[in-house]
Amino acid sequence: MQPLWMGIVPHPEYIRVLLLDDEGIALLKARLPQDPRHPRALKSLCEALALWCGRPIHAVVAADKPGAWCATRPWLDTFDEIARNPLCQIDFVASARPPKRRDGIEGMGDFKDARQLLLFEIKR
Repeated sequence: MQPLWMGIVPHPEYIRVLLLDDEGIALLKARLPQDPRHPRALKSLCEALALWCGRPIHAVVAADKPGAWCATRPWLDTFDEIARNPLCQIDFVASARPPKRRDGIEGMGDFKDARQLLLFEIKR
């Protein structure tokens, strides 16, 4: 079964999340508080979406983007809880190339950075 792709791009004040199907169609677009409040929050979010959609999730976190805050205690605690399982795989990668296209979903910004992160990872 083809996984769904989730791009997670931390910013100084919030986290942007974009979930795409295997055809690149956006299924979920979210802006969450900057730091996870629980060490298992990221893993639980991925697992919940995998269960909701009935497909595994491959999530990619842009871990070195300026302002990503990935060296803060809440993020470091999250890293300790990450494990691969049949529902989700979470990778931490360097930021993707600069965004090049609009995602076509209005209301919360363009999420080009999260989409570009996924496009970069899918082509690996």
